[in-house]
Amino acid sequence: MIKKSSILILAVGTALVTGCESKTGTGILVGGASGAAIGGIVGGGQGALIGGAAGVIAGGLIGAYLDNQDQRNLKEQSPQTYRRVDNGEKLSVNDVINLSKARVDDDKIIGLIQKTNSHYTLNSYQIDKLRDAGVSERVINYMMYNT
Repeated sequence: MIKKSSILILAVGTALVTGCESKTGTGILVGGASGAAIGGIVGGGQGALIGGAAGVIAGGLIGAYLDNQDQRNLKEQSPQTYRRVDNGEKLSVNDVINLSKARVDDDKIIGLIQKTNSHYTLNSYQIDKLRDAGVSERVINYMMYNT
């Protein structure tokens, strides 16, 4: 049986290793803490350890997905979308528009939609809004048919 001290060691160790100096570090820390909390509620001590480890991995992937230039552009364009991406939250239609305006390429936008498990049921107004904002047809088609 995993003890609470093991969970604390995992959380402290993650914080020390990542140091929150980068968005990857922040993603790892937030993902690990969230996973540990959810795992602890659902499965007790062992669930917290497994949830924390899974959260560390997922948080690191989301934080590392955008390169430094993409991160700077997005943070300048839309701090709220930047935070949502950094935390691995589901992306709204407006977030996709902001990613496009920040000049994040189509493959990365589609990858973030996948990694954040975002799903869309677009109406004609939203499709027009995406097009008018300059979001590529490739991303719009992905949102309509693959989520």
